Amino acid sequence: MSLPPRGLSWFRSSTCADHTCVEVAAEDDHVYVRDGGDNAVLRFTRDEWVAFRDGVKLGDFDAI
Repeated sequence: MSLPPRGLSWFRSSTCADHTCVEVAAEDDHVYVRDGGDNAVLRFTRDEWVAFRDGVKLGDFDAI
């Protein structure tokens, strides 16, 4: 877990009905992901994020 820099713009899915959805923010070298409910933050490099995002798009996690 890593504290994100201040002033990031956090985004959540437009399908989120409340404030407990996953939120994402980015800066030059990192992407931050947090649970909107408790604000625990994970930090990923851009390359890690792209690999995850592409895996989601390809259906690599559909069995989960």
